[in-house]
Amino acid sequence: MAKKPSEKEEEFVARMEYARLKKIEEEKHNRLAEEEKNKLKELHFMKCPKCGMELIALDYKGIEVDKCSECEGIWLDAGELEAVSSLEKSGIDKLLSVFRRE
Repeated sequence: MAKKPSEKEEEFVARMEYARLKKIEEEKHNRLAEEEKNKLKELHFMKCPKCGMELIALDYKGIEVDKCSECEGIWLDAGELEAVSSLEKSGIDKLLSVFRRE
């Protein structure tokens, strides 16, 4: 005849089972979150945050600057503002002159 588990053994098994199931659910939620992030990235990639139109990327001295094709807003990604600010004033003036209307 099989021995019945003690109350402590049952609690331990229940806790372990709960932890296992919780981990499965967390992984499922993380995958859903990742899929949602990817969908949003596809929808918004290289779109102007202000008006939603296409951004035009320009590489200037190793700094990628994005300019909106509609509202002409200028956008910088993480770290690019610091890179622009490290340019000398003449370099910043030259960068901005690329975007001036004629």
